[in-house]
Amino acid sequence: MSVQYDLAGQKKAYEVWARFYDKVYVRFLADGQKKAAAAAAACGPDILEVGVGTGLVLRYYPPTARVVGVDLSEHMLAKAREKVATQGLTQVRGFSVMDACRLGLPDATFDAVTVPFVITLVPDPEAALSEMRRVLKPGGEIVVASKMGAEDGPLMKIETALAPIVKTVGWSTDFKVSRLAAWAATTPDMSVVEVTSIFPAPFFKMIRIKRAG
Repeated sequence: MSVQYDLAGQKKAYEVWARFYDKVYVRFLADGQKKAAAAAAACGPDILEVGVGTGLVLRYYPPTARVVGVDLSEHMLAKAREKVATQGLTQVRGFSVMDACRLGLPDATFDAVTVPFVITLVPDPEAALSEMRRVLKPGGEIVVASKMGAEDGPLMKIETALAPIVKTVGWSTDFKVSRLAAWAATTPDMSVVEVTSIFPAPFFKMIRIKRAG
């Protein structure tokens, strides 16, 4: 069965969310934002950020980087453009409104693709990951930072009980690291090379998925 997209509905939700997103997440997700930006920058200067939102991660990329940000919401991108102007973020080269599952970008363009706290919001994560791989240079990495569900044990039971609450903020207790690993296993040149905890651990993880050179 094909995935049904409600892009209009998502855009409307993001229009409302853009007004107060920074107040909620500017400090709460800072650890993961810093680590994701550093991991991406270690791969090379050309970086694509998928789901750039209001641009909270942008300040953490080094001045030597060349960052392109894409997001489904023009209202979110308007906030990101404000940050570029007011904070002098010269490492940011531009923004575009795009669906993560249909990136209008050339093949093998970027040294790294960062996906900060957005993968659980994508209707078809595997399709989005395949698009990210397409625009990734050989030897590059997809860097995912996100809430990841526990694979088993008592923590999984707690998360299952909390599922209705976390769903309201766009997180999922069903999305696990094993799902990313399963996608990588279907693509011969992609492999998960690192999984690390980020604040607030153990609920949040950063996952590096490398494309063979």
